[in-house]
Amino acid sequence: MRKIVSGLFMSLDGVVEAPERWVRFNDELGAEIDAQMAAADTLLLGRRTYEVFAASWPRRSMADDPGADWMNSTPKLVASTTLDTVTWKNSTLLKGDVVDAVAEHKQRDGRDIMISGSPTLVRSLLRAGLLDELRLFVNPVVLGSGARLFGDDRFDLDLTSARKLDTGVLSLAYRPGTDG
Repeated sequence: MRKIVSGLFMSLDGVVEAPERWVRFNDELGAEIDAQMAAADTLLLGRRTYEVFAASWPRRSMADDPGADWMNSTPKLVASTTLDTVTWKNSTLLKGDVVDAVAEHKQRDGRDIMISGSPTLVRSLLRAGLLDELRLFVNPVVLGSGARLFGDDRFDLDLTSARKLDTGVLSLAYRPGTDG
């Protein structure tokens, strides 16, 4: 069975919205993301993240971003109840119940299924017990407002690794834990 691994940039106050405006990116953080990509052969995206990525990644090359080839050539699963079609190369729209569709893909042979961004999808998969690992890149910034990963939901998580990067970003990995 494949693992579903989520990777999200987060502020100290839990904001995950518009990370391109506040993430402290450097080569060290890039290497962490590259390792996630190397372990995965499928990218799972929620609708909003898909729309942002599909509007920008197809125009990027390796000269622009070292992850461009992977992002553009890797099979992508798009979780949406509102889209009718997806046009980005190697994208497949999940039909019917998203949780059931993701559970089916998880049972197939292959490497990890990586989720980039997509906080609504991440919460759904945590609730359904399908997320195997939650990787957070916590940036030392307080934004005060913006969409947060966790709302009123309760999730018990077990820390599996923690590393402080040179920029002060914390690279944290959690697996779903047991209830209180």
